[in-house]
Amino acid sequence: MMKLPHSLLCVTVLLSSLFQFTFSWLTTPPLPILPLPSYSQLKWQQREIIMFLHFGVNTFTNSEWGTGQENPDIFNPTGLNADQWVDTAVQAGISLMILTAKHHDGFCLWPSKYTDHSVIGSPWKDGHGDVVQALVDAAKSRGVDIGLYLSPWDRHDRRYGNNVEYNEYYLAQLQELLNNYGSVREIWFDGAKGANATNMTYYFSDWFGMVKELQSTINIFSDAGPDVRWVGDEKGFAGKTCWSTINRTSLSIGNASIVNYLNTGDPKGTDWLPAECDVSIRTGWFWHKSQEPKKLSQLLEIYYNSVGRNCLLLLNVPPNTTGLLSENDVQRLKEFRSAIDTIFSTNLAEKCSTKASSQRGGKDGGFGPENVLDSDHLWTYWAPSDQEKDYWVEFRATDEKLIFNVVRIQEAIGLGQRIKQHEIYIDGNLIARGTVVGYKKLHRFEKGVVYASSVTIKITKSRGVPLISSIGLHFDPFWHPKEQ
Repeated sequence: MMKLPHSLLCVTVLLSSLFQFTFSWLTTPPLPILPLPSYSQLKWQQREIIMFLHFGVNTFTNSEWGTGQENPDIFNPTGLNADQWVDTAVQAGISLMILTAKHHDGFCLWPSKYTDHSVIGSPWKDGHGDVVQALVDAAKSRGVDIGLYLSPWDRHDRRYGNNVEYNEYYLAQLQELLNNYGSVREIWFDGAKGANATNMTYYFSDWFGMVKELQSTINIFSDAGPDVRWVGDEKGFAGKTCWSTINRTSLSIGNASIVNYLNTGDPKGTDWLPAECDVSIRTGWFWHKSQEPKKLSQLLEIYYNSVGRNCLLLLNVPPNTTGLLSENDVQRLKEFRSAIDTIFSTNLAEKCSTKASSQRGGKDGGFGPENVLDSDHLWTYWAPSDQEKDYWVEFRATDEKLIFNVVRIQEAIGLGQRIKQHEIYIDGNLIARGTVVGYKKLHRFEKGVVYASSVTIKITKSRGVPLISSIGLHFDPFWHPKEQ
């Protein structure tokens, strides 16, 4: 057997020792706490704001709910420009747009083979138009995803009220939409039902099964999920406590008695089913000449109470009779995006020194408090020691005092939702309390701006060891609590 020269042997032993030393300190991540979000649910949550487009015959009849007896002749958006819709969304930082392919009146915005109550009978483009395709084409060119709403309630079709016939009709239209228009990222279901058809049964299980068969990465929205749940109101507000977890066995679609449960979720929930907050930029869902968009302050209030409460905001912006988003709505959306960017583009915590009660794996374990200040708001995080019971992170100003009025906290939800209660201290004084955090929790101080040398976030109750992925200290110049 050949012997290595003494010098080479020494180098080999040294490299081996360095290799072992280098990898001996790596600390593994903590175990997840079930349930966990799917890949599609995580991507959905990170969008934060998506857009609803209520458009159809109601746009031309100045109504919210059509009768089903409308003549298709009235649908004639001569200036329809889906590129303008998508450009508006992009400028507002929105990456998913959901179109009402069919509302309760039964009028279809695509040329369905199963009814003539659609754009086929419209003078728009001599009956050869397709609003769904127009949106798909415009969105694809700008990298925007689409979603669709197909109302279960159809006030026009004669089959409505006959369970088997109508469910077959509905499934046929689902297949048209999901087979012919490319990738759909969210499909929206509700339990809307006519008072004259109380015996009408929607075969939701069949519908959901068909949807997942045709598009496996899609998110299905309804009161009962299975991927996204309704928040329980149309104000755009989640509960002050809003868990992403809930028990699907306790949910049913169209059941008013579960609204409070939808609004808060369940800390013991066995299903990951985050909430979506739907609200319109105007009073109504469809465009009405007499209405104006909500004020910027109202939209920001909605943002803090939806995105800032661990939810996603679905903001409806209805096209007008010309087929365009109205200019005052477009301008308000631009103001809204500009305000959000102004508030959150600067994080004062980045100028601070940081320390924590402890960290997993010790000083070199890779889970220190500096992780809450990097750009990854999901997969890098501060993790305290498993043996720790008093969890806190502190930021201390290194120069002049910090001036802010918003605190942002985000959990590493890819490993489960954990935080039950938390507190915020300014220079040792308690200034705010909160319950859950989830993907994002925003505290906007009711008393206005604070001046601080130190800020401490304490986690007082948690399902296991808390994992915080991001913390921000921000100044909101649009927040004037005395004027609210």
